[in-house]
Amino acid sequence: MASYYSEIHLSSKCENDMIDITEDIQKIITKSKLTEGIACVFVPGSTGSLTTIEFEPGLQKDFPEALDKIAPKDKPYAHHETWHDDNGRSHVKASLMGPSITIPFHEKKLIHGTWQQVVFINFDTRPRDRKIIVQLIGEQ
Repeated sequence: MASYYSEIHLSSKCENDMIDITEDIQKIITKSKLTEGIACVFVPGSTGSLTTIEFEPGLQKDFPEALDKIAPKDKPYAHHETWHDDNGRSHVKASLMGPSITIPFHEKKLIHGTWQQVVFINFDTRPRDRKIIVQLIGEQ
């Protein structure tokens, strides 16, 4: 068993910005010497998340709107009182979604559905520069 570490660096524009990182992960797998295994993809921070989705304009609108019903903008959050900022809902959404995803790869190819992409979502209320950790574990 061997491992390989890499990072993806990206800039998010705004709250609910969704960025497709599928090809970035595939490039890391291709660069590594591993042929079979799993990719653990992780975002450090408490206002960003990773998931899979069909990355198309309709769902890029529908998905954040669904989460806004769970953690609406106009609700008072105790987090705002603690830190005097405006991103309590960002933390709630990111906590519900989670900071990581694990995806298998086979013969150096990331395994995912035809219409399934891996995306990073920024829930923070401001643009952010982000680092995504990609740790591969597998066989050469």
